[in-house]
Amino acid sequence: MTNETTKSTGTTTSTGTTTSTGTTTSTTPGTTRTVAAYAAQRPDAPLAKTTVTRRAVGTQDIVIDIKYSGICHSDIHQVGEDWGTGIFPMVPGHEIAGVVAEVGPGVTRWKVGDRVGVGCFVDSCRACDNCLAGLQQYCTGEGGVVFTYNGTGKDGLPTYGGYSSELVVDEEYALAIPDSLPLDAAAPLLCAGVTLYSPLAHWGAGPGRKVAIVGLGGLGHLGVKIAHAMGAEVTVLSQSLRKREDGLKLGADHYRATSDPATFTELAGTFDLIVNTVSADLDLSAYLGLLRVDGTMVQVGAPEKPVSVNAHALISGRRSLAGSMIGGLPATQEMLDFCGEHGITAEIELIPADRINEAYQRVLDGDVRFRFVIDAATI
Repeated sequence: MTNETTKSTGTTTSTGTTTSTGTTTSTTPGTTRTVAAYAAQRPDAPLAKTTVTRRAVGTQDIVIDIKYSGICHSDIHQVGEDWGTGIFPMVPGHEIAGVVAEVGPGVTRWKVGDRVGVGCFVDSCRACDNCLAGLQQYCTGEGGVVFTYNGTGKDGLPTYGGYSSELVVDEEYALAIPDSLPLDAAAPLLCAGVTLYSPLAHWGAGPGRKVAIVGLGGLGHLGVKIAHAMGAEVTVLSQSLRKREDGLKLGADHYRATSDPATFTELAGTFDLIVNTVSADLDLSAYLGLLRVDGTMVQVGAPEKPVSVNAHALISGRRSLAGSMIGGLPATQEMLDFCGEHGITAEIELIPADRINEAYQRVLDGDVRFRFVIDAATI
């Protein structure tokens, strides 16, 4: 998976070579480590078992024995190069839950055996205004944010994600997973969970506030759980009533079909906050009409094509259309602690690694309730 020569001996050297054994090798200080992974070798290619080289453990690094890795729809977009040119071979996965297996000599935050997670990024400049404010996802400094996969690390090498047996990461970019949360169902919180928690917290979901969640998928179902736990009155806006029973069980107070024109007339001017989780090309102007004066609609889904908005939908109610992307390290830890306190996890289907490609197709077909999670022991 790197440009160096592949050996067949199963050993790991300090030059960054990979092996073909599919196993994790032991390491000594200053050496790289070869680990099993699932990767796409080219755009839109099926994912297959391979090996990748993880960097040597640095002074502030920890090694995570990955237990579970969630499958995010963005993984499929990245493999398909829907959002731009990718770096291949590509090992997706940014919903990572595991246990600390090794620590560098300067590590102070973690010890072997700690339950930790890693989300969408593994580094940033650490010096720009956004990083200093705990908004690392919006890093504007040199090099910008370093994404967990399909990115380039500060060493100039491509990053590989969580569809793997191990991850080496700076201790500052790992997060504590509360003991009350099972690791498999907690994994999707590292992306899907914080993607919904961030706008709900930032725009003040809580008692006395009416919140609508557009879509009841991998993102939306967690939005319902979190908004309900925050004390908001929650409405799901979905294309049909097919998942109505699920939505009400998850904590929604109301469930309305957007395919019914009456929804947009009867709910006009209702909501303080709407969070749109879907990536389809919706009539955003119609949804903006559901907001109260000074209400906000937040886009967290990412349509492939630009969308248009009628300015009158904004002007007529001093409404706002905003966007939000995951969360920084403080917000992600806050989310995990909140979910631990309220017992919030994703609704998952646990799969072995050899079913990743099947899971991708089922996500595209809408055949998942609500998140696939890979058992990393099968990688």
